[in-house]
Amino acid sequence: MSLILSSIRQLEPRLHGKELELARYILAHAEDVVRMSITELAERSGTSTATVTRFCKSLHFAGYPDFKMKLSLDIARRPSPATYQDIVQGNPIQAIVAAIEANHLRSISDTTQLIDTDRLSVAVDRLLAARRIDLYGVATSGVVAQDFYQKLIRIGKSATAFTDSHMQITSASNLTEEDVAFAISYSGETPETIDALRCAKERGAFTISLTKYGVSTLANSADIALFSSSLEDGMRRGDMASRIAQLHMIDILFVCMLSRGFEEYVPKLEESYHQVNHYRKQKGRTTNAHRSVRR
Repeated sequence: MSLILSSIRQLEPRLHGKELELARYILAHAEDVVRMSITELAERSGTSTATVTRFCKSLHFAGYPDFKMKLSLDIARRPSPATYQDIVQGNPIQAIVAAIEANHLRSISDTTQLIDTDRLSVAVDRLLAARRIDLYGVATSGVVAQDFYQKLIRIGKSATAFTDSHMQITSASNLTEEDVAFAISYSGETPETIDALRCAKERGAFTISLTKYGVSTLANSADIALFSSSLEDGMRRGDMASRIAQLHMIDILFVCMLSRGFEEYVPKLEESYHQVNHYRKQKGRTTNAHRSVRR
């Protein structure tokens, strides 16, 4: 099933009334829907154009035309049943290597297809302008937050990654409208991360989320919602493909920041690289000298 249709199916239990009827109609007639006008879809699904528009926006589309265009592209590249392979007992090593490669490549490809360049552009501008950047994430998402932190520090941005829930709130409570809070959660339902983002927003900070594609509390709470592939759900892979997908989005954000602030940030990136090499070599020389004295 395509990413968009998979997200709608996951959303079904949370829908009621006309929105549930609309979701079921889209799932049953997806290939026909991409050729329908909004009025035609409303009539055939027994709903209204207002319901269709509201439904599309709840899935983070700009409106029905945006939804229809992306659904058409999504259906055209619908993954085969063999895509995203699960862990199999006693699998040969060669098969495991091939499966992991396929899973990671697919997660990157799926995530790239989800990128809304307008949202991405706003996120990049806000990160560049931020006086301070807070990064929130726990467990695997905390690892991704740490990765972004290390990147930002190398270009001189004031940033901190928090994986402790108390420290997340403590830091968020001191943010201002000049700051950005960036929250990462694959499910989009991690309570600690949601609380931290909401606290930051209450303090006036601009908020960005990175979650799996679909409707979630965290994505709905953020000023800008960014997404990674959501097709790993239910697999026994320890969040491997989802982590790769999140890191892919972080790399895209970081390179966009470097490209826009090239004259300011690339020299800082190069300088940090040279300084690390310089002091690493200097430490090596000092250690060798001490060894010689001991001998």
